[in-house]
Amino acid sequence: MKLNRNFLKRCSLFSIGLLALNSTNAQQKPHYTQYILNNYVLNPALSGIENYTDLKISHRHQWVGLQDAPVTSYLTVHTPIGKKDYKTTATSFEVQGENPRGKRYWEEYEASAPHHGIGLQVISDKAGPFNNFSAYGTYAYHLGLSARTNLSAGFGIGVNKLTLNTNKLNFGVDAPVDPAVRGSGELGKTRFDMNAGVWLYSADYFAGVSVNQIVPQRVEFAQNVIRRTTGRKVPHIFATAGYRFLLTEDINMIPSVMLKYVSSVPLQADLNVKFQYRELFWAGASYRSLYGFAAMAGVQALKTVMISYSYDYSTTRLNTVSNGTHEVIVGFILGNKYNQETCPKNVW
Repeated sequence: MKLNRNFLKRCSLFSIGLLALNSTNAQQKPHYTQYILNNYVLNPALSGIENYTDLKISHRHQWVGLQDAPVTSYLTVHTPIGKKDYKTTATSFEVQGENPRGKRYWEEYEASAPHHGIGLQVISDKAGPFNNFSAYGTYAYHLGLSARTNLSAGFGIGVNKLTLNTNKLNFGVDAPVDPAVRGSGELGKTRFDMNAGVWLYSADYFAGVSVNQIVPQRVEFAQNVIRRTTGRKVPHIFATAGYRFLLTEDINMIPSVMLKYVSSVPLQADLNVKFQYRELFWAGASYRSLYGFAAMAGVQALKTVMISYSYDYSTTRLNTVSNGTHEVIVGFILGNKYNQETCPKNVW
């Protein structure tokens, strides 16, 4: 019996979802191409790292063209408490003919005084019949290790709910629905979860480690029958580092790397480079091991708004049934007492 192409696509995606959720041999947290613009979404230690409230909204459509492919959306917001290093030197203001982000600016960079930071992360990650929703309140403490270097540590406490929509499992007579979930509608359970991390940062570099999904959880969807399952949600470890090079007075180059570790899975690496012209616009590219390449570009549309877009191209067999991955981030700078600072100082 021949199965149509649409049916094969749906079954393939469902199989991918099952492997991700019922085995430790897969990454269970979402991918982000433009994480360098919002490391906070991976590491709560960045809570309150800037002089203002940082609000970002993102939407990622993965493997466009593949039915029910992963779609990730998030909202993050964080703000400092007791942060008083609002710069008042001459280089804090845009003097005609001088770049406020040029060499002189970074030479006069100073570590922040000890302060707190709080924030909120809300993430929805959908793939096929699965919806993984999580929300965390975060806290971090920042202190200066030297005149130019800060260290922060933070954690997030919240909830996670993994839902299975059984209405999307009806593939007709060719693939009957598992009787354990047939007719069950949406199955899911809200559970406690945590994340934590540390972040070292200065004028020229950053480095951090975070652990997401700290609380291991059993994954099981069975309403009408009782059956044994070995599926579990496991911790994910992210290690990130980057360095800033001033190529000219107007252009910065920031190469960076991120390593992702999940138990029993090959270590995955993201290699990135970002070029920024003043505080106006930026462009970059990345390579993700075992997956493919990506390009991104963004602009500081207004003094308080930024927009950035990225496109992923997979070199795997997924490219035969999809048209790549799109990701958009829109960011807002709120309550900035230093109005001339239109670009993040510590998150590059």
